[in-house]
Amino acid sequence: MTSTIIIVIILAVILFFAVKNSIPHFKGEGGCCGGSGSEKLIKPAKLSNVIATKVVKIQGMRCENCNRRVQNALNSMDSVNAKVSGDRQEAIIKLGRTIDDGEIRRTIENLGYKVVSIEERP
Repeated sequence: MTSTIIIVIILAVILFFAVKNSIPHFKGEGGCCGGSGSEKLIKPAKLSNVIATKVVKIQGMRCENCNRRVQNALNSMDSVNAKVSGDRQEAIIKLGRTIDDGEIRRTIENLGYKVVSIEERP
């Protein structure tokens, strides 16, 4: 009887910590994709001349951390101003210079996400 009570208490403690540590993940704040969820956004470049705008459809972004990772990677590129929407599973990219679609695709796919399409917006 005593051993059963001890086992139940141990299981209750484990369950408590499992739920407690899972709450940020369920809110979209956790690091489901390997990050800590506390990564700061890189400021997008201020472009004096936008030569093209592209819409990139992306699969695999599941949380706010995923969105930040993709947006930071794109905004780390020279002459790129990107905003990522996880709800729409897309990135809107304004370009200050010509950038090959393959470079954009590689940047996103190297993070572990899938680029479904890249379309130029008029």
